[in-house]
Amino acid sequence: MNIRLYNAKILTMEKDRDVFPGEVWVKNDRIAYVADEEELSSEWGQDFPRIVWDIELDCKGNLLMPGFKNAHTHSAMTFLRSYTDDVPLDVWLNEKVFPLEAKLTGEDIYDLTKLAILEYLTSGITAIFEMYLTPDTIAEACMDMGMRCVLTSGLNNFSSSVSQMEEEYQKWNKKNSLISYQLGFHAEYTCSRELLYKVVQLSHKLRAPVYTHLAETEQEVEACRKRYGMTPAVFLDTLGMFEYGGGGYHCVHMTAQDMDVFRRRRLYVITNPASNMKLASGIAPIADYEKRKISVAIGTDGPASNNCLDMFREMFLVTGLSKLREKDAASLDAMRVLRMATVHGAKAMRLPKADVLAKGKLADMILIDLHQPNMQPVHNIPKNLVYSGSKSNVCMTMVGGKILYRNGEYNVGEDVDTIYRRCGDIVKRILGDR
Repeated sequence: MNIRLYNAKILTMEKDRDVFPGEVWVKNDRIAYVADEEELSSEWGQDFPRIVWDIELDCKGNLLMPGFKNAHTHSAMTFLRSYTDDVPLDVWLNEKVFPLEAKLTGEDIYDLTKLAILEYLTSGITAIFEMYLTPDTIAEACMDMGMRCVLTSGLNNFSSSVSQMEEEYQKWNKKNSLISYQLGFHAEYTCSRELLYKVVQLSHKLRAPVYTHLAETEQEVEACRKRYGMTPAVFLDTLGMFEYGGGGYHCVHMTAQDMDVFRRRRLYVITNPASNMKLASGIAPIADYEKRKISVAIGTDGPASNNCLDMFREMFLVTGLSKLREKDAASLDAMRVLRMATVHGAKAMRLPKADVLAKGKLADMILIDLHQPNMQPVHNIPKNLVYSGSKSNVCMTMVGGKILYRNGEYNVGEDVDTIYRRCGDIVKRILGDR
């Protein structure tokens, strides 16, 4: 399919390239051309190429940019949204979440993931880094709706296995252009040393990075110190876990030694500010990561702990909480945060073709409505996006050259109300009439 997006302001997120007026051409799932108005005039003049366009979309001066990369998700936890709130993390996880998750089937997770995807699209999210039960049904949901997804295992002492993870790795890194797979495990505290050794062995065999929840709470860090005499990051590094890179979700309570591990191994911090704030886990030291040149990406975490799958809110909290923590309003610039939500997220998720808008890159992009009060006046578009932007500004979300969401309408191959109804039935079955 050939698509022409014209009369746009364009933010490619390429380094040192400012917003410019121009257009983007898409062929199938790739970007075929990106040019500003001067380039168009000088290159083509009066001999504009005669291309048969399937879609020509007048962007009306609105902003085209790469889609957001949600680098940590548990999508099917939509069934617990606003049900398990206002309790401490250990109670939330052990008494509320785990017992109810045990009742989920693969088919449930398929439907509940679809509900989350609808919300991702309204927030301009074009790819998710998904750790949850039944990866196969999650992948099927994403393929059926056209969503890009990087799966990772939530392996622990009670579910999955290293052999299953290897099978999933081989399967989903070959099957579909929308789906890929990275090695992972739930957390140090839910895995025995023996199980962690097996993950290390698989990582070394495949020469593959590993991802895990890490240093989310003070209690987690102290418990690891009691078990092994080390913090989680240092302990895992001594096992050889990060020989081929990877990253940690949350990374709220990190020591200087932990940060040295991340810097040396080139690991990604994937911060989840709304979830960490709501569960009172703490504020991640983002300014310290920046000073040490540790790359940071952003995730929403799951809809049971957030509860809103909104990258605009996450971006605002990343910079706002950093300023508060450091007592320095200049501690974290908005453009840095926008890079975390786009370019860094793509790199953390091993999606090198989805980072910027450029020829040959994946056509994963969004259109932001600049003609709303919260985007006016247009002094600085990146700052407007981070400090005043919202889901209401997303007027189009494209993944792999397909427009999945536009002006409040979905093009996901299924009626939205049907998804709502099926998810409602799942909630009634699992939670009862409460």
